[in-house]
Amino acid sequence: MSAQAGQKQGADELAASAGHETAGRLLLAAVEAFAERGFHATTTRDIAQRAGMSPAALYIHYRTKEELLYQISVFGHQRAIRVLGDAARHGITAADRLAAAISAFARWHAEHHTRARVVQYELSALGEEHYAEILTLRRRAGDIIRDILEQGTAAGEFRVTDVRGTARAMMSLCIDVARWFDPSGSDSPEQLGRLYAGLALRMAGAAEPGPGPGA
Repeated sequence: MSAQAGQKQGADELAASAGHETAGRLLLAAVEAFAERGFHATTTRDIAQRAGMSPAALYIHYRTKEELLYQISVFGHQRAIRVLGDAARHGITAADRLAAAISAFARWHAEHHTRARVVQYELSALGEEHYAEILTLRRRAGDIIRDILEQGTAAGEFRVTDVRGTARAMMSLCIDVARWFDPSGSDSPEQLGRLYAGLALRMAGAAEPGPGPGA
């Protein structure tokens, strides 16, 4: 799937999650505005204008600008966790599962880079209760990687002395893709997924594959 196709599919899913066409349009407009200007520099008028409606119409569906950010953040984190968890179930070995999970996680952040940039980098603007809820979701994502690292280390596949720190580093690499990814650049989401999977295996100290027959 191309980055553009991924962005469009993700946008359609985000809009549908609102349960109302107008509310969905406002979510998409908020993503664009927050990604372009940042949460604090964006006004509700900016969002409403992007959605082609008056500021008063926005308040029918969302009480505050922060509520829009919260809805975007919850949706984005839940989708990222689902992608990560689904990929982590594939493969016989821990190395297979780690490679699949990291590849999918990095690829998701490239395919949905605009929304992911808002989801991952505007957290500090959330209210205290909403921020705590999102942190719980983020911990769930980290737990998936930590579990794989612990299993692989116990099985002798990995050489990891700091599971928590290594998992955090792997997650950070994938998340940062959303900050710099350019769909017109030379690297596709699929290529980045393969690259980051290899980096993760090396970070985990996974044994390098041996030479093939006749080598």
